[in-house]
Amino acid sequence: MHEPERFRSPEYLAVIEQKDSSDRLQIPDACLRQMRQEAERGYPHEICGLLTGTMNASGWLVCDVRPVANLNHERAADRFELDPAGYQAIDRELRGSGTEIIGVYHSHPDCPPRPSPTDLGSAWEGFAYPIISVYQGKSHDVRCWTINEELSRFAAVEIVEHTAHE
Repeated sequence: MHEPERFRSPEYLAVIEQKDSSDRLQIPDACLRQMRQEAERGYPHEICGLLTGTMNASGWLVCDVRPVANLNHERAADRFELDPAGYQAIDRELRGSGTEIIGVYHSHPDCPPRPSPTDLGSAWEGFAYPIISVYQGKSHDVRCWTINEELSRFAAVEIVEHTAHE
């Protein structure tokens, strides 16, 4: 698996916390599969979307994943810009449902599933950030991250995959 040199640079390494988060992302296998399929269909461009569900003391419980358009057409191979209208529409739809937007997922075409300095610049406190790596059109790995309390680095989050009936 190829790793671009920039992922080994001090700027990229500086956005990752040495200690993992104690939080967990609990996600149905069907949602994880959907994110992987979207990432493959979108290759060689980054795709993005929202996680909906609930939060508790141990982390996030995903109920659904919702694709949202990537508005960054100039640098779609290595950047995403989540469509604010898509975000707002999903947020409105969820009001009063008991679920909310709890995270943002995106893909890294031909790159590892680690956050970049650009990802850090757009991260929100309290959200989960799964990243799907896609190599040569095939989903390879998914890792999840959350921003630390100082909003300065990402900490790795354990992904717990389960069937919808558990």
